[in-house]
Amino acid sequence: MKMSKQFLFTLMTTILLIAMLAACGEQSAQPTPQAEPVQEEPAPEEAVGAEEAAPAEEESSEAGEEIIIQHWYHQYGEDGTFEAAQRYAAEYSEQTPGVTVEVNWVPGDYFAALNAALLTEGGPDVFELQTADIARVKAGQLEPLDSLFEGVQDDFNATALSRVTVDGKIYGVPMIIDPQLVFYRKSALEEAGIEPPQTMDELIAAAAALDTGRVKGLYLGNDLGSASYLLYMSTFAAGTTMLDGNTVAFNTDQNIKMWQKKQELAQSGNLLVGAPTEWWDPSALVDGLAHMQYIGLWATPGMLAAMGDDLGVMPWPAVDDSAQPAVFIGGWNQSINANSPHKQAAMDYVKWLWIENTDIQQDWNLSYGFHVPPRKSAATSADPLKSGPAAEVLQLMDEYGATPSVLWTGAMDSAYIDAHSEVLLNGADPTEMLNQAQTAVQAELDSLLNQ
Repeated sequence: MKMSKQFLFTLMTTILLIAMLAACGEQSAQPTPQAEPVQEEPAPEEAVGAEEAAPAEEESSEAGEEIIIQHWYHQYGEDGTFEAAQRYAAEYSEQTPGVTVEVNWVPGDYFAALNAALLTEGGPDVFELQTADIARVKAGQLEPLDSLFEGVQDDFNATALSRVTVDGKIYGVPMIIDPQLVFYRKSALEEAGIEPPQTMDELIAAAAALDTGRVKGLYLGNDLGSASYLLYMSTFAAGTTMLDGNTVAFNTDQNIKMWQKKQELAQSGNLLVGAPTEWWDPSALVDGLAHMQYIGLWATPGMLAAMGDDLGVMPWPAVDDSAQPAVFIGGWNQSINANSPHKQAAMDYVKWLWIENTDIQQDWNLSYGFHVPPRKSAATSADPLKSGPAAEVLQLMDEYGATPSVLWTGAMDSAYIDAHSEVLLNGADPTEMLNQAQTAVQAELDSLLNQ
């Protein structure tokens, strides 16, 4: 039987759509499915380039046409966040004639849905990303937002801004900062006669001194911290970083030493393994399974409620006296679709929401979960961050905060994590594994920069 032209057209359209969606499935930049923040991914190569896209004309509310701004969020776990997002949108819509903001709360695989939507004319006007990456910029998906920061850029945390800056242009507005550090039980360290560790040798010694058998010295996760954001933080504490321009930067003598020290720690028997919950949950520290735990600021309210003044916080220790400790900075940002027909209206909305309105920054970060507002003035004026461990976190974050390059992709991350896991879980040689990771990551970086 001959197939009709209509059938052939439908079949080819379906095949093309499946191919495009499949290309959107790759994820990039932040590691580990266990990590508290949702992972992110690069922009699909099939997306229309900036020079190819013909932006639609901005609708004019003055002409009586209603502008609908579609604002996409991933599904947050904290109670009250969805209602807050709707409330902000309703407030802006009420005070801005001719503009209505509609919130789309995306459950499940947010990035797969976002990638597919950005390939269509009906994609969101405003959406969340963890970082702005070069692939999305090359694909013409992200609108430069430098003009929104005039007069206030210095009031934003510089490390958070670096996560959305590509080739000197800003492609997102930071809305949440999630610092990660090491929290500990003060009384346990005092009874053992030790100070909070400042170097890896001191951390190894402290974990041993605090290990009573029933209570272990340190909890880094049931995978010994092999695949979490701790991998970034320890790299920074070795006095190095992931990438330096177009070159791999992590394969240094100091980072080899850091991996050797982490391997020594993993093999010491002083780390907690087999905990009922993972590193991002404070139960190991709160329930007395370990005296020190790697975790994020988000867990501070629960730890304070259980431990009170006995809760202490410190950065990840330096590899030795030649380096300095480190704090990992993650978070979420708001970006604007460069192909939106409502770019100016979207920019006005984002500026009102995440730059001008510090009350909303404080509400969003501290009323439902526990995060740091990206504007320094909003963070330092927030009562929950003015005292105790939270205030210490702000200080440590400013002094030691670091984050990976926006060029760091999922493929690079997989190579680095695989090498690190071999070292910690299987006793592989750190020098050999870092050499292998360097080769794989450099090939991926060369491909990214030359595409």
